[in-house]
Amino acid sequence: QMQLVESGGGLVQAGGSLRLSCAASRRPYSSYVMAWLRQAPGKEREFVAAIRWSSGRTYYADSVKGRFTISRDNANNTVYLQMNSLKLEDTAVYYCAAGTNLYSDYFYWGQGTQVTVSS
Repeated sequence: QMQLVESGGGLVQAGGSLRLSCAASRRPYSSYVMAWLRQAPGKEREFVAAIRWSSGRTYYADSVKGRFTISRDNANNTVYLQMNSLKLEDTAVYYCAAGTNLYSDYFYWGQGTQVTVSS
């Protein structure tokens, strides 16, 4: 089992920045992918970014490429999502997830953290 706890969400003006954190209760297996997904009101959950725990290779949705950066801290079993140049459409609940598939079928999920971007 592994618990994931997100933090760092909040209210920010458009153009601003936030950094989300996802702390894992144990070291992710080397085969794991750690991902961020989000769900806006009335919309389906969507992939945002992911990082392979072993290699650090990163993947991004086109909608956030160039604005968001995913990273990991191996020593603290934590994954971060640095979000810059935030837009109104980035408003959503952001979830951290872990699994072996890149875009789906994650084994573990966090509880989510709200990000609200205001004009």
